[in-house]
Amino acid sequence: MTKNKVWQVDEKALSKKYQINVGRLIKAWKRGIPDQEITAKTGVAPVTLHLIKQDIELTHRHIRLAQKKLQLAKEQSASLSPDFF
Repeated sequence: MTKNKVWQVDEKALSKKYQINVGRLIKAWKRGIPDQEITAKTGVAPVTLHLIKQDIELTHRHIRLAQKKLQLAKEQSASLSPDFF
């Protein structure tokens, strides 16, 4: 598994949870299609669409915090090592 795959949203799990292709929804949001249009095309309830978006945002927030925590740990461990030069 590559490093980038670890830090991505699990679209397959979300698709299974909400019974809809979340990858298509993400692509539509990236293209700038409004939620009302996505709802009309896919038949997904606006509330469900909002829940999916919240899950994705929460996952991204967790990923960013984990990356930040990892970076901070690396910086602290580097600063604790003695400098001989």
